[in-house]
Amino acid sequence: MTLTSFGPANRIKRSAETHPLTWRLRDDGEAVWLDEYQAKNGYAAARKAFADMAQDDIVQTVKDSGLKGRGGAGFPTGVKWGLMPKDESINIRYLLCNADEMEPNTWKDRMLMEQLPHLLIEGMLISARALKTYRGYIFLRGEYTTAARHLNRAVEEAKAAGLLGKNILGSGFDFELFVHTGAGRYICGEETALINSLEGRRANPRSKPPFPAAVGVWGKPTCVNNVETLCNVPAIIADGVDWYKSLAREGSEDMGTKLMGFSGKVKNPGLWELPFGVTGRELFEDYAGGMRDGYKLKAWQPGGAGTGFLLPEHLDAQMYAGGIAKVGTRMGTGLAMAVDDSVNMVSLLRNMEQFFARESCGFCTPCRDGLPWSVKLLMAIENGEGQPGDIETLLGLVGFLGPGKTFCAHAPGAVEPLGSAIKYFRHEFEAGIAPVSATVPPLARPILVGA
Repeated sequence: MTLTSFGPANRIKRSAETHPLTWRLRDDGEAVWLDEYQAKNGYAAARKAFADMAQDDIVQTVKDSGLKGRGGAGFPTGVKWGLMPKDESINIRYLLCNADEMEPNTWKDRMLMEQLPHLLIEGMLISARALKTYRGYIFLRGEYTTAARHLNRAVEEAKAAGLLGKNILGSGFDFELFVHTGAGRYICGEETALINSLEGRRANPRSKPPFPAAVGVWGKPTCVNNVETLCNVPAIIADGVDWYKSLAREGSEDMGTKLMGFSGKVKNPGLWELPFGVTGRELFEDYAGGMRDGYKLKAWQPGGAGTGFLLPEHLDAQMYAGGIAKVGTRMGTGLAMAVDDSVNMVSLLRNMEQFFARESCGFCTPCRDGLPWSVKLLMAIENGEGQPGDIETLLGLVGFLGPGKTFCAHAPGAVEPLGSAIKYFRHEFEAGIAPVSATVPPLARPILVGA
């Protein structure tokens, strides 16, 4: 996947001052290996962090920058780092990179790992120094075979250059890094399920507290960060907090830049590094080029399949967490999907909920039983065999599987698009309800108490 451009994007030259994540990318889409990466100022931030900054100063700098997690939850990175224990006697700590990118319609981390593997390694090296972690793992989605090859080659290059292993840069600090390919479960994107999987256990989320910073991999303090999050760290260390904050548009509460994209039947589907605070309309019209000829925008999701649907009139919302929250959903991963006017929303939701139901770990009852229930109802409605009350039952499931009702955030993310689709396109669901004469007796269908 290469970065693409359209309209104004053609006139914007990527530079270190404006595009900290992507300015080193090659035009041919090939990977940037160690020699070229160092020629483009690679590992300069790591050298600065090792030579000129105390470990706690690195943590404070990241905290002051306002960097937030780029995996979808948006938790402040410096705050998460600050949760790691201060006790120097705890000499076994781990840093995990969450590269299990299985959110449908999201491929931003793949691009970074395939084309800029050393940027991720440098980000992890600086983070390990700050957190006093002696070993790191990149937990990679198993299907990302190209990323696995490139990361493993980059790790070997870094080892040979003395940038990983023992006594890094003559500092006395040791850090080993391993690429671990996962077994292919969406739930591994949840950090404690990832930890369980890394340990060789079933990928079920863990109860929190204790949080991974206290009890993580093999019972030791552990910090888990997303690929894009870690890739922001070198630029923050190299160029400072004030510069990083200045990248975002006025009005944005999130700092820096974000990899954003658009897919669907748009003229120019792609991925771009843009400042937080650009509007959805800029992303859709100026970069994605609007809809292909013959298609009309019906709805869009701002950040992956687990975010709610929005209407064309919501395109003027600013792309940052608070800006998208104002129109009723979440920023998510920042990679949007356009739904054209030929798509039936019931069929689209049935497909989505089938995915989420299949990927449930099955640990808690609402998620294990509620998501398949939603699929059965949606299949009936899709086939014109829905029964009176089915839409109300679906809305009841949206409530019962919402935030705080399940063991982890899988089910709330799964039902958010369902609730928004019914809100905006209820008539399409109603069209699949069979006439009363064709319905089965009420007692033959399950009843959701409290719906």
